[in-house]
Amino acid sequence: MRPTSRFLTLLTLTLLATACRDEQAGPKPRAKALPPPTQARVLDAAPTDLTYRSGATFAGGAVRYLGTRVSPPVAVPGQPVKLEHYFEAVRSVPRGWEFFVHVVDAASGQMMVNADHGFAGGAAPLGTWPVGKVVEDVHTVAMPPAPGRVVLGFWQGDERLAVDDPNAHAGDNRMLGPQLGGGLSPLPEYPLRRAARAPVIDGELDDAVWKTASPVVLRGSFDGRQPSLRTEARLAYDDQHLYAAFDVEDPDVWGTFRQRDEPIYEQEVVEIFLDANADGRTYNELQVSPHNVHFDAYFPARRQGMDLSWDSGMQTAVKVRGTLDTPGDRDEGWRVEMRIPLARLAKVPNLPPRKGERWRFNVYRLEHVGRQQVEGQSFSPLFVGDFHALPRFGWLVFE
Repeated sequence: MRPTSRFLTLLTLTLLATACRDEQAGPKPRAKALPPPTQARVLDAAPTDLTYRSGATFAGGAVRYLGTRVSPPVAVPGQPVKLEHYFEAVRSVPRGWEFFVHVVDAASGQMMVNADHGFAGGAAPLGTWPVGKVVEDVHTVAMPPAPGRVVLGFWQGDERLAVDDPNAHAGDNRMLGPQLGGGLSPLPEYPLRRAARAPVIDGELDDAVWKTASPVVLRGSFDGRQPSLRTEARLAYDDQHLYAAFDVEDPDVWGTFRQRDEPIYEQEVVEIFLDANADGRTYNELQVSPHNVHFDAYFPARRQGMDLSWDSGMQTAVKVRGTLDTPGDRDEGWRVEMRIPLARLAKVPNLPPRKGERWRFNVYRLEHVGRQQVEGQSFSPLFVGDFHALPRFGWLVFE
Protein backbone atom coordinates (compact mmCIF):
# COMPACT_ATOMS: atom_id res chain seq x y z
CA MET A 1 0.00 0.00 0.00
CA ARG A 2 1.45 3.42 -0.19
CA PRO A 3 5.09 3.68 -0.12
CA THR A 4 4.70 4.25 3.58
CA SER A 5 4.25 2.93 6.95
CA ARG A 6 1.10 0.94 7.31
CA PHE A 7 0.59 0.56 11.00
CA LEU A 8 -2.86 -0.92 10.83
CA THR A 9 -2.47 -2.31 14.32
CA LEU A 10 -5.94 -2.54 15.80
CA LEU A 11 -7.01 -0.90 12.55
CA THR A 12 -6.44 2.66 13.65
CA LEU A 13 -6.43 5.45 11.10
CA THR A 14 -4.07 7.67 13.01
CA LEU A 15 -0.89 5.70 12.39
CA LEU A 16 -1.68 4.99 8.77
CA ALA A 17 -1.82 8.55 7.53
CA THR A 18 1.97 9.08 7.53
CA ALA A 19 2.19 8.13 3.89
CA CYS A 20 5.63 8.84 2.45
CA ARG A 21 7.62 7.99 5.56
CA ASP A 22 9.41 4.79 6.45
CA GLU A 23 8.57 4.12 10.06
CA GLN A 24 11.75 2.13 10.43
CA ALA A 25 14.27 4.50 8.87
CA GLY A 26 15.37 6.23 12.10
CA PRO A 27 16.45 8.13 13.93
CA LYS A 28 13.01 9.78 14.08
CA PRO A 29 10.19 9.20 14.88
CA ARG A 30 10.86 7.18 17.99
CA ALA A 31 8.83 4.15 18.98
CA LYS A 32 7.23 4.26 22.41
CA ALA A 33 8.47 2.07 25.22
CA LEU A 34 6.45 0.93 28.20
CA PRO A 35 5.07 3.70 30.46
CA PRO A 36 7.91 5.44 32.33
CA PRO A 37 8.68 4.01 35.75
CA THR A 38 8.72 6.30 38.75
CA GLN A 39 12.48 5.70 38.85
CA ALA A 40 15.01 3.57 37.00
CA ARG A 41 15.64 0.11 38.36
CA VAL A 42 19.23 -0.11 39.64
CA LEU A 43 20.71 -3.52 40.52
CA ASP A 44 23.94 -4.87 41.94
CA ALA A 45 24.14 -7.47 39.17
CA ALA A 46 22.28 -8.59 36.07
CA PRO A 47 19.75 -11.43 36.43
CA THR A 48 21.14 -14.93 36.11
CA ASP A 49 18.57 -16.04 33.52
CA LEU A 50 19.51 -13.76 30.63
CA THR A 51 18.71 -15.39 27.30
CA TYR A 52 21.56 -13.44 25.65
CA ARG A 53 24.84 -12.52 27.33
CA SER A 54 27.36 -10.04 25.99
CA GLY A 55 29.89 -8.16 28.11
CA ALA A 56 31.00 -5.99 25.17
CA THR A 57 31.71 -2.32 25.82
CA PHE A 58 31.19 1.14 24.36
CA ALA A 59 33.35 4.28 24.44
CA GLY A 60 36.68 2.75 25.41
CA GLY A 61 35.21 0.57 28.12
CA ALA A 62 33.03 3.23 29.74
CA VAL A 63 29.73 1.37 29.24
CA ARG A 64 29.28 -2.41 29.34
CA TYR A 65 26.31 -4.20 27.75
CA LEU A 66 25.68 -7.25 29.92
CA GLY A 67 22.88 -8.83 27.91
CA THR A 68 19.15 -9.17 27.37
CA ARG A 69 16.29 -11.38 28.49
CA VAL A 70 13.82 -12.14 25.66
CA SER A 71 10.32 -13.46 26.37
CA PRO A 72 8.86 -15.41 24.80
CA PRO A 73 12.01 -16.74 23.10
CA VAL A 74 9.98 -17.79 20.04
CA ALA A 75 7.02 -15.73 18.81
CA VAL A 76 4.67 -15.62 15.85
CA PRO A 77 4.71 -12.52 13.64
CA GLY A 78 2.96 -9.60 15.31
CA GLN A 79 3.15 -11.14 18.81
CA PRO A 80 4.53 -8.79 21.52
CA VAL A 81 8.06 -9.71 22.59
CA LYS A 82 9.40 -8.34 25.88
CA LEU A 83 13.05 -7.22 25.87
CA GLU A 84 14.87 -6.57 29.16
CA HIS A 85 18.31 -5.02 28.57
CA TYR A 86 21.02 -4.69 31.22
CA PHE A 87 23.96 -2.24 31.17
CA GLU A 88 26.69 -1.13 33.55
CA ALA A 89 28.48 2.22 33.75
CA VAL A 90 32.11 1.26 34.34
CA ARG A 91 32.98 4.92 34.73
CA SER A 92 31.09 8.17 34.29
CA VAL A 93 30.12 9.03 30.69
CA PRO A 94 28.91 12.24 29.04
CA ARG A 95 25.23 13.09 29.00
CA GLY A 96 23.10 13.67 25.93
CA TRP A 97 23.26 10.21 24.34
CA GLU A 98 19.91 8.61 23.45
CA PHE A 99 19.15 4.88 23.35
CA PHE A 100 18.33 3.04 20.12
CA VAL A 101 17.11 -0.51 19.48
CA HIS A 102 16.66 -1.93 15.99
CA VAL A 103 15.62 -5.38 14.76
CA VAL A 104 17.33 -6.21 11.47
CA ASP A 105 17.10 -9.05 9.00
CA ALA A 106 19.90 -11.44 9.89
CA ALA A 107 20.87 -12.08 6.26
CA SER A 108 20.67 -8.63 4.67
CA GLY A 109 20.95 -6.29 7.67
CA GLN A 110 17.81 -4.51 6.50
CA MET A 111 15.89 -2.89 9.33
CA MET A 112 12.56 -4.51 10.19
CA VAL A 113 11.72 -2.72 13.47
CA ASN A 114 12.79 0.64 14.90
CA ALA A 115 12.18 0.53 18.65
CA ASP A 116 14.23 3.58 19.69
CA HIS A 117 13.08 5.04 23.01
CA GLY A 118 14.20 6.81 26.15
CA PHE A 119 16.22 4.45 28.35
CA ALA A 120 14.06 3.06 31.17
CA GLY A 121 11.13 5.00 29.79
CA GLY A 122 13.18 8.20 29.91
CA ALA A 123 13.95 7.84 33.64
CA ALA A 124 17.63 6.91 33.22
CA PRO A 125 19.40 8.51 30.26
CA LEU A 126 23.03 7.64 29.71
CA GLY A 127 25.21 9.85 31.92
CA THR A 128 22.96 9.54 34.95
CA TRP A 129 23.78 5.91 35.74
CA PRO A 130 25.56 5.22 39.06
CA VAL A 131 29.06 3.93 38.37
CA GLY A 132 29.49 0.25 39.13
CA LYS A 133 25.77 -0.51 39.23
CA VAL A 134 23.54 -2.30 36.70
CA VAL A 135 20.64 -0.45 35.09
CA GLU A 136 17.65 -2.05 33.41
CA ASP A 137 15.59 -1.07 30.37
CA VAL A 138 12.32 -2.90 29.62
CA HIS A 139 10.21 -2.50 26.48
CA THR A 140 8.25 -4.55 23.97
CA VAL A 141 8.42 -4.94 20.19
CA ALA A 142 6.10 -6.71 17.80
CA MET A 143 7.70 -9.83 16.38
CA PRO A 144 8.58 -8.98 12.75
CA PRO A 145 7.40 -11.15 9.86
CA ALA A 146 10.69 -13.06 9.86
CA PRO A 147 13.33 -13.89 12.49
CA GLY A 148 15.72 -11.03 13.13
CA ARG A 149 18.68 -9.78 15.17
CA VAL A 150 18.47 -7.05 17.79
CA VAL A 151 21.15 -4.37 17.47
CA LEU A 152 21.41 -1.53 19.98
CA GLY A 153 23.47 1.40 21.15
CA PHE A 154 23.45 5.12 21.82
CA TRP A 155 23.10 8.06 19.45
CA GLN A 156 23.54 11.82 19.59
CA GLY A 157 22.73 13.94 16.55
CA ASP A 158 24.34 12.16 13.60
CA GLU A 159 26.79 10.16 15.72
CA ARG A 160 26.67 6.86 17.59
CA LEU A 161 28.66 5.96 20.67
CA ALA A 162 31.62 3.85 19.55
CA VAL A 163 31.46 0.06 19.92
CA ASP A 164 34.82 -1.22 21.20
CA ASP A 165 34.83 -4.92 20.31
CA PRO A 166 34.77 -5.64 16.55
CA ASN A 167 33.30 -9.09 17.23
CA ALA A 168 30.25 -7.42 18.82
CA HIS A 169 29.95 -4.81 16.08
CA ALA A 170 27.00 -4.98 13.65
CA GLY A 171 28.26 -1.99 11.65
CA ASP A 172 27.68 1.73 12.10
CA ASN A 173 28.42 1.42 15.84
CA ARG A 174 25.47 -0.85 16.47
CA MET A 175 26.13 -3.56 19.03
CA LEU A 176 24.91 -7.09 18.44
CA GLY A 177 22.08 -8.18 20.71
CA PRO A 178 19.86 -11.26 20.87
CA GLN A 179 18.16 -13.11 18.06
CA LEU A 180 14.39 -12.92 17.80
CA GLY A 181 12.96 -16.25 16.74
CA GLY A 182 9.67 -16.54 14.91
CA GLY A 183 7.30 -19.27 13.98
CA LEU A 184 6.05 -18.35 10.52
CA SER A 185 2.83 -19.65 9.07
CA PRO A 186 3.21 -21.15 5.57
CA LEU A 187 3.16 -18.70 2.69
CA PRO A 188 0.14 -19.13 0.39
CA GLU A 189 0.52 -19.90 -3.30
CA TYR A 190 -1.65 -18.66 -6.15
CA PRO A 191 -1.92 -20.86 -9.29
CA LEU A 192 -1.61 -18.38 -12.15
CA ARG A 193 -3.40 -19.75 -15.19
CA ARG A 194 -2.76 -18.71 -18.76
CA ALA A 195 -5.53 -16.74 -20.41
CA ALA A 196 -6.75 -18.32 -23.63
CA ARG A 197 -8.08 -14.94 -24.64
CA ALA A 198 -7.22 -11.56 -23.18
CA PRO A 199 -10.05 -9.90 -21.21
CA VAL A 200 -11.61 -6.65 -22.33
CA ILE A 201 -10.51 -4.08 -19.74
CA ASP A 202 -13.89 -2.53 -18.92
CA GLY A 203 -14.42 -3.33 -15.23
CA GLU A 204 -17.26 -5.75 -15.91
CA LEU A 205 -15.40 -9.00 -15.00
CA ASP A 206 -17.58 -10.99 -17.40
CA ASP A 207 -14.77 -12.32 -19.63
CA ALA A 208 -14.10 -16.04 -19.93
CA VAL A 209 -10.68 -15.67 -18.28
CA TRP A 210 -12.26 -14.69 -14.96
CA LYS A 211 -14.43 -17.79 -14.99
CA THR A 212 -11.38 -20.06 -15.08
CA ALA A 213 -9.03 -18.00 -12.88
CA SER A 214 -8.83 -19.10 -9.24
CA PRO A 215 -10.77 -16.76 -6.94
CA VAL A 216 -9.20 -15.79 -3.62
CA VAL A 217 -10.94 -13.91 -0.82
CA LEU A 218 -8.64 -11.48 0.96
CA ARG A 219 -8.17 -11.73 4.72
CA GLY A 220 -7.23 -9.26 7.42
CA SER A 221 -3.67 -8.19 6.66
CA PHE A 222 -2.66 -7.88 10.30
CA ASP A 223 -4.07 -11.10 11.75
CA GLY A 224 -5.56 -13.19 8.93
CA ARG A 225 -9.10 -12.87 10.25
CA GLN A 226 -12.21 -12.51 8.13
CA PRO A 227 -12.66 -8.79 7.41
CA SER A 228 -15.92 -6.93 7.74
CA LEU A 229 -16.24 -6.39 3.96
CA ARG A 230 -15.54 -8.98 1.27
CA THR A 231 -12.89 -8.58 -1.42
CA GLU A 232 -12.35 -11.21 -4.09
CA ALA A 233 -9.31 -11.15 -6.39
CA ARG A 234 -8.36 -13.17 -9.48
CA LEU A 235 -5.22 -13.16 -11.64
CA ALA A 236 -4.21 -14.53 -15.04
CA TYR A 237 -1.47 -14.01 -17.63
CA ASP A 238 -0.41 -14.38 -21.23
CA ASP A 239 2.88 -13.84 -23.02
CA GLN A 240 2.72 -10.06 -22.71
CA HIS A 241 0.57 -9.16 -19.71
CA LEU A 242 -0.45 -9.93 -16.16
CA TYR A 243 -4.18 -9.48 -15.55
CA ALA A 244 -5.80 -8.78 -12.18
CA ALA A 245 -9.43 -8.37 -11.19
CA PHE A 246 -10.92 -7.21 -7.90
CA ASP A 247 -14.55 -7.41 -6.81
CA VAL A 248 -14.94 -5.15 -3.77
CA GLU A 249 -17.89 -4.99 -1.38
CA ASP A 250 -18.19 -1.39 -0.20
CA PRO A 251 -21.24 0.45 1.17
CA ASP A 252 -19.59 3.88 0.66
CA VAL A 253 -17.40 4.22 -2.44
CA TRP A 254 -15.36 7.43 -2.39
CA GLY A 255 -12.06 9.16 -3.01
CA THR A 256 -10.76 12.71 -3.36
CA PHE A 257 -7.56 12.24 -5.40
CA ARG A 258 -7.68 12.64 -9.17
CA GLN A 259 -4.06 12.75 -10.35
CA ARG A 260 -1.65 9.88 -11.00
CA ASP A 261 0.74 9.12 -8.12
CA GLU A 262 -1.19 11.20 -5.63
CA PRO A 263 -1.38 9.46 -2.21
CA ILE A 264 -4.42 7.37 -3.00
CA TYR A 265 -3.11 4.90 -0.39
CA GLU A 266 -4.47 7.30 2.23
CA GLN A 267 -8.02 6.47 1.15
CA GLU A 268 -9.70 3.48 -0.51
CA VAL A 269 -7.59 1.48 -2.92
CA VAL A 270 -6.73 -1.96 -4.28
CA GLU A 271 -3.08 -2.85 -4.74
CA ILE A 272 -0.72 -5.46 -6.12
CA PHE A 273 2.96 -5.79 -5.17
CA LEU A 274 5.23 -7.82 -7.49
CA ASP A 275 8.72 -9.14 -6.75
CA ALA A 276 9.30 -10.87 -10.08
CA ASN A 277 12.74 -12.38 -9.40
CA ALA A 278 11.77 -13.23 -5.79
CA ASP A 279 14.96 -11.67 -4.41
CA GLY A 280 13.17 -10.02 -1.49
CA ARG A 281 14.49 -6.61 -2.54
CA THR A 282 13.43 -5.22 -5.93
CA TYR A 283 9.70 -4.89 -6.41
CA ASN A 284 6.89 -2.88 -7.96
CA GLU A 285 3.80 -1.43 -6.29
CA LEU A 286 0.64 -0.74 -8.32
CA GLN A 287 -2.60 0.74 -7.01
CA VAL A 288 -6.01 1.75 -8.36
CA SER A 289 -8.65 3.88 -6.64
CA PRO A 290 -12.44 3.91 -7.19
CA HIS A 291 -11.89 6.97 -9.41
CA ASN A 292 -9.54 4.84 -11.55
CA VAL A 293 -6.56 6.90 -10.40
CA HIS A 294 -3.21 5.09 -10.62
CA PHE A 295 -0.27 4.97 -8.27
CA ASP A 296 2.77 2.98 -9.39
CA ALA A 297 6.32 2.87 -8.06
CA TYR A 298 9.55 0.90 -8.31
CA PHE A 299 11.66 0.03 -5.25
CA PRO A 300 15.30 -1.18 -5.54
CA ALA A 301 15.05 -2.35 -1.91
CA ARG A 302 12.37 -2.47 0.76
CA ARG A 303 11.07 1.10 1.19
CA GLN A 304 14.28 2.47 -0.30
CA GLY A 305 14.79 4.54 -3.43
CA MET A 306 11.10 4.79 -4.31
CA ASP A 307 10.92 5.77 -7.98
CA LEU A 308 7.65 7.45 -8.92
CA SER A 309 8.96 8.23 -12.40
CA TRP A 310 8.57 4.55 -13.21
CA ASP A 311 5.47 4.00 -15.34
CA SER A 312 3.90 0.56 -15.23
CA GLY A 313 2.01 1.20 -18.46
CA MET A 314 -0.95 -0.56 -16.93
CA GLN A 315 -4.42 -0.17 -18.37
CA THR A 316 -7.28 -0.28 -15.86
CA ALA A 317 -11.03 0.15 -15.66
CA VAL A 318 -13.36 0.61 -12.68
CA LYS A 319 -17.11 0.01 -12.40
CA VAL A 320 -18.87 1.42 -9.33
CA ARG A 321 -22.04 -0.26 -8.18
CA GLY A 322 -23.61 2.74 -6.50
CA THR A 323 -23.08 6.49 -6.39
CA LEU A 324 -19.46 7.53 -6.12
CA ASP A 325 -18.62 10.11 -3.41
CA THR A 326 -22.17 10.23 -2.01
CA PRO A 327 -22.01 9.33 1.69
CA GLY A 328 -25.74 9.54 2.39
CA ASP A 329 -26.78 6.37 0.53
CA ARG A 330 -25.61 2.75 0.54
CA ASP A 331 -23.48 1.47 -2.34
CA GLU A 332 -22.84 -2.15 -3.28
CA GLY A 333 -19.17 -1.83 -4.16
CA TRP A 334 -16.74 -1.50 -7.07
CA ARG A 335 -14.88 -3.71 -9.54
CA VAL A 336 -11.43 -3.25 -11.03
CA GLU A 337 -9.64 -4.79 -14.01
CA MET A 338 -5.90 -4.33 -14.56
CA ARG A 339 -3.70 -5.18 -17.54
CA ILE A 340 -0.02 -4.89 -16.58
CA PRO A 341 2.73 -5.16 -19.24
CA LEU A 342 5.21 -7.78 -18.03
CA ALA A 343 8.12 -6.09 -19.81
CA ARG A 344 7.71 -2.94 -17.67
CA LEU A 345 8.16 -4.78 -14.37
CA ALA A 346 11.47 -4.93 -12.53
CA LYS A 347 13.78 -7.93 -12.82
CA VAL A 348 11.42 -10.18 -14.78
CA PRO A 349 13.25 -13.52 -15.14
CA ASN A 350 11.79 -14.58 -18.49
CA LEU A 351 9.62 -13.09 -21.22
CA PRO A 352 7.28 -14.74 -21.75
CA PRO A 353 7.19 -16.38 -18.31
CA ARG A 354 7.94 -20.08 -18.21
CA LYS A 355 5.64 -22.72 -16.83
CA GLY A 356 6.53 -23.39 -13.21
CA GLU A 357 8.14 -19.99 -12.72
CA ARG A 358 7.60 -18.58 -9.21
CA TRP A 359 7.33 -14.89 -8.32
CA ARG A 360 6.76 -13.31 -4.91
CA PHE A 361 3.66 -11.09 -4.68
CA ASN A 362 0.79 -9.86 -2.56
CA VAL A 363 -2.54 -8.20 -3.30
CA TYR A 364 -4.22 -5.79 -0.93
CA ARG A 365 -7.28 -3.73 -0.25
CA LEU A 366 -7.41 -0.70 2.01
CA GLU A 367 -10.87 0.22 3.27
CA HIS A 368 -11.88 3.15 5.48
CA VAL A 369 -15.02 1.90 7.23
CA GLY A 370 -17.20 4.91 7.88
CA ARG A 371 -14.33 6.95 6.39
CA GLN A 372 -12.56 6.61 9.74
CA GLN A 373 -11.72 3.07 10.80
CA VAL A 374 -9.02 1.52 8.64
CA GLU A 375 -9.23 -2.09 7.52
CA GLY A 376 -6.32 -3.67 5.65
CA GLN A 377 -6.81 -6.87 3.65
CA SER A 378 -4.30 -9.09 1.87
CA PHE A 379 -3.82 -12.38 0.05
CA SER A 380 -0.96 -13.36 2.36
CA PRO A 381 -1.49 -12.06 5.92
CA LEU A 382 1.43 -9.97 7.15
CA PHE A 383 1.01 -10.10 10.94
CA VAL A 384 2.64 -6.67 11.08
CA GLY A 385 1.27 -3.29 10.10
CA ASP A 386 3.31 -2.89 6.93
CA PHE A 387 2.18 -3.72 3.39
CA HIS A 388 5.89 -3.77 2.42
CA ALA A 389 6.62 -6.80 4.62
CA LEU A 390 8.44 -8.67 1.84
CA PRO A 391 9.12 -11.88 3.80
CA ARG A 392 5.35 -12.39 4.04
CA PHE A 393 4.67 -12.07 0.31
CA GLY A 394 3.01 -15.14 -1.14
CA TRP A 395 4.00 -17.11 -4.25
CA LEU A 396 2.66 -16.53 -7.75
CA VAL A 397 3.09 -19.83 -9.62
CA PHE A 398 2.83 -19.76 -13.43
CA GLU A 399 0.91 -22.74 -14.81
